[in-house]
Amino acid sequence: QVLLVESGGGLVQPGGSLRLSCLASGRPFTIRAMGWYRQAPGKQRELVARITTGGSTNYADAVKERFTISRDNAKNAVYLEMNSLKPEDTAVYYCNAGGVPPWALSWQDYWGHGTQVTVSS
Repeated sequence: QVLLVESGGGLVQPGGSLRLSCLASGRPFTIRAMGWYRQAPGKQRELVARITTGGSTNYADAVKERFTISRDNAKNAVYLEMNSLKPEDTAVYYCNAGGVPPWALSWQDYWGHGTQVTVSS
């Protein structure tokens, strides 16, 4: 019903930068919030950053001052600018979109397939 496609992952050296992009398509509905989560090997998926339609943002403490999330509501797109990357940022990064679509009575979360980010020298 809703398809999220991420791009922009890859291998980068410590201290480097990457920009992730995610585009939502499919059945139209008002996406209330979009965000990025990540999952490292052997760890649970965790929130990285989230942004609402109105532009309110929240970040994981580990990425504050280094990562910036932005959104293009007209395109149903969300971006994550990642600077000063560290080896501990290595993970699969997943795009998330949430809202109450007309075909559901409650909040629904949709997920992309993920994009690998590896920070290593």
